[in-house]
Amino acid sequence: MKIGSCYLGNDRCEFTVWAPTLKEVAVQILSSDRRLLPMQQDEQGYWKLTVDGVAPGTQYYYKLEGNIDRADPASQFQPAGVHGPSEIVDRNTFTWTDNNWSGVPLEEMIIYELHVGTFTAEGTFESMIPQLKDLRELGINAIEIMPVAQFPGDRNWGYDGVFPFAVQDSYGGPEGFKKLVDACHEHGISVILDVVFNHIGPEGNYFADFGPYFTKKYSGDWGDAMNFDSQYSDGVRNYFIENALYWFEDYHIDGLRLDAIQAILEFGARPFLRELADAVATVSKELGRKLYLIAESDLNDVRTIRSKEIGGYGIDAQWNDDFHHSLHTLLTGENDRYYQDFGKIEQLEKSYREGFVYSGQYAPHRKRRHGSSSVEEPGYQFVVFSQTHDQIGNRVLAERLSKLVSFEGLKLAAGAIFLSAFVPFIFMGEEYGEEVPFFYFVSHSDEPLIEAIRKSKQEEFKAFAGRGEMQDPQSPDTFNKCKLNWENRKEGKHKILWELHQKLIKMRQTIPALKKLDKKSLEVSSVEDEKLLFIRRWSDDSQIFAILNFNNKEVNFTAAPPSGNWQKVLDSSDSKWMGHGSQLPDNLESGQELTVKPQSFVVYEVK
Repeated sequence: MKIGSCYLGNDRCEFTVWAPTLKEVAVQILSSDRRLLPMQQDEQGYWKLTVDGVAPGTQYYYKLEGNIDRADPASQFQPAGVHGPSEIVDRNTFTWTDNNWSGVPLEEMIIYELHVGTFTAEGTFESMIPQLKDLRELGINAIEIMPVAQFPGDRNWGYDGVFPFAVQDSYGGPEGFKKLVDACHEHGISVILDVVFNHIGPEGNYFADFGPYFTKKYSGDWGDAMNFDSQYSDGVRNYFIENALYWFEDYHIDGLRLDAIQAILEFGARPFLRELADAVATVSKELGRKLYLIAESDLNDVRTIRSKEIGGYGIDAQWNDDFHHSLHTLLTGENDRYYQDFGKIEQLEKSYREGFVYSGQYAPHRKRRHGSSSVEEPGYQFVVFSQTHDQIGNRVLAERLSKLVSFEGLKLAAGAIFLSAFVPFIFMGEEYGEEVPFFYFVSHSDEPLIEAIRKSKQEEFKAFAGRGEMQDPQSPDTFNKCKLNWENRKEGKHKILWELHQKLIKMRQTIPALKKLDKKSLEVSSVEDEKLLFIRRWSDDSQIFAILNFNNKEVNFTAAPPSGNWQKVLDSSDSKWMGHGSQLPDNLESGQELTVKPQSFVVYEVK
């Protein structure tokens, strides 16, 4: 069921809105004649009307029960913000140039997460386009954009979005976003959009006036839970499924990252995620290219990524927080919050081998057993990272890894990600060791809400007592401190780190053993006391052998590689990478006594 305003051409527009419990709904056209036009309700609770004499750019409200004016829940553009009227958009006026675009296969993606508002000084879609050439030169072939749905004000992470179909006006609106996506495809870059189906932001959220979008049945993390399984839930499920298809069809998006699916609360025979995956698969066939769904989930539940034929939901891939937590604790030594469940090299070893670290055993932080085994799931179904917007922003000082570990540690983090048999992911600026923070920021206009957010963050940051003062989320200064310093990537250690990332990406794309994301073509072992990790990967005649030292001191050991003519292809402790000088041989043989530098990694390849 298509929803929202659909411009038909020739100054005709069809309006459809779901309001199953209302007795009267009309379209209030805000043109010079200000027409109020009653709508008709169908048996599923959708009100419809086709109107003549309205052109793109015309603004409108829905008048509910004869006395309440509300913007369209499926509005495609909110030029006056979350409290203003909706605007009719002609979906067919943009001239796309990507007719031959087929997308980047998931298993080949090098994903780069970014936030539109802080990625450039201007903070717009169009200002991002000149940077695409540099990203492509680095080796990036997929960008993941944090949510662009209309939010209050002009600065926000995006997870307080109120109109899931409306592209943020301050970023450049629908036209600007289409220009960016088209330019990405021209550069060979797929676009993954972060979408939020688990809640609607608080300010400007009038959805309950239309119908039962929310339920008291569950306690949501961000207010009332979305109604995915109670009375009238079919309309809510359709709303979000239509939203997903809208991004694929109207904006040529290549994949969606589904925010916090553990907060999509339901209990029924038809899981929403499975229904969503089926709908996307159908559209994927119609469009002739594979479209992807990637979940964020902390459930460690393999049903998320298993096919529906074996009881799964059919989501293509998911973020793997366990890999991040294992890596982060080894690099930083932190053991607070959820990090108390990690810290051993054997846990990172398990994550390399299987995916999830917690696959049913007791987790001290959670105080219960957690997760299911992912040993059978292929590597390309897991996205791994050393930093994300959450892992940085949910700290009181919002420090990136560049402020927490040494330069050697940053290089080691990069090696750990790109040597895995998973889909690699980096957060904007990580590739050159950006040092500015990435704070949580908002620009609400509701003072009680602003104060509630401040208090909520203060409570959250009690875990960081003594580490620094919280920045005011509402302050423009907090937002402006997060802008990237692009000029840094051209000098000193930042340039070296950028080049190291470029080298690792090129290796991953050209060495068959690294390119093949097959956990069954992998051996991994570790030495807990020495914090050493050994990785061997292969594909036909191609083999690599890597040594990663997470220790803060040199480690001596005896080499035991498989037979073969092993030649060194990358050593992070080499002077080329501003290391302290490698003591490892160019050719590796079994039985050699080796010394590996602190927090370094080396890769050998069979020649």
